[in-house]
Amino acid sequence: MNEEFFEKGTSVMSDQEHFQLLLDDQEGSHSGGFDPEGLSESLLRVALEDQDAFLQLSLVDGVGYRTMCRLIQRFGSATATLKATLGQISQVERVGPKIASSIRDSAAAVYATEVLKICKDQHIDLLFPGDPRIPSLLSEIGNPPLVLYLQGDFRPEDALSVGMVGTRHATAYGRLMAERLTRGLCSYGCTIVSGLARGIDGVCHRTALESTGRTIAVLGSSLTEIYPPEHKDLAKKIRSQGALVSETPPLAKPKPGVFPQRNRIISGLSLGVVVVEAAERSGSLITARHAGEQGRDVFAVPGQACAPTARGSNRLIRDGALLVQDAEDILEHLGPLSQSAKLSSGQIVQQPKELVLNEIEKKVLHAIDALPTDIDQIVQRTGLAVSQVLSTLSVLELKSAIRRTGGRSYARKWS
Repeated sequence: MNEEFFEKGTSVMSDQEHFQLLLDDQEGSHSGGFDPEGLSESLLRVALEDQDAFLQLSLVDGVGYRTMCRLIQRFGSATATLKATLGQISQVERVGPKIASSIRDSAAAVYATEVLKICKDQHIDLLFPGDPRIPSLLSEIGNPPLVLYLQGDFRPEDALSVGMVGTRHATAYGRLMAERLTRGLCSYGCTIVSGLARGIDGVCHRTALESTGRTIAVLGSSLTEIYPPEHKDLAKKIRSQGALVSETPPLAKPKPGVFPQRNRIISGLSLGVVVVEAAERSGSLITARHAGEQGRDVFAVPGQACAPTARGSNRLIRDGALLVQDAEDILEHLGPLSQSAKLSSGQIVQQPKELVLNEIEKKVLHAIDALPTDIDQIVQRTGLAVSQVLSTLSVLELKSAIRRTGGRSYARKWS
């Protein structure tokens, strides 16, 4: 193993330089003259024969999503980029001689080979852009991870994922609310996404496991360097009942700048993000900001006005986040789904709010098509009394699960 390059792979630049490059590389990914619609198909879907070269490029300091896009657009593929001259690479916008030299460094190939070997030994899957295993929610964000390292698996029911984050210095109240919301969401078949951090994150993961629900942990560290170290046993359980994911390569040591960066993946995997408890400068607020930018719902649990650990979450509510007290509050406002979700029970869900309907409401809803459905058809399909159907239709309309399309017809809302 080339230990020197493993060190170089994470610290060729200073931490501050590296973090600033990551920020520059992501900020305004849909602005500043950068046209995401013009991306090469090589980046939207990495060909099998190009994956080793793509991995090698992704491991270079300063090569993030936007820089990779520019390189692929300029040279056509990762393989062709590695074959380009130092001068040609340096001419690509915002690359320059420093990054170009790192790309051309012969030790880079050795580093990539070692990463592949470790991933094979540790049963870590590498997911490249276009891999069908990547949840569609994550693929939709403006700056998706170049390579996602995965232990465990993603499943269809993860389409109903909710991000749960909060302070590392959780109070008894914060822990109570995290457990309450997590249990409630798991009872409806939702997957809990969090960051494996101390405090609220750990409470949410553990409660999901205890509730026999699914949970996904998004690490700021690599999958071989679990952080915090006291969560190694928790991480092992999550592997078997969900997934561990990271965009940090194996053996790379945890770095402060990477943790804010990973928060966009927590929100990216989720339909919405719940901030349980957060101080004024909490990293959870970064996750909430990412969620807002990604078009996801943002929820917050209210806390005592004088509690330092609630100032951030209370401010979110003041600024427009939805106040939540139980799982039903979340599900009634969550969505819409870009495509239907199939739960492990076999139930097909078009909108998360359907999960909180009672049995009669569900029966009537399932009797209604996307096209206008006459009341007589609904009565016939459900076998319910006309009066019961009419009253239930009014409730479903108020809950925005259906819409009236005429005097005697209704249609189901699919988004």
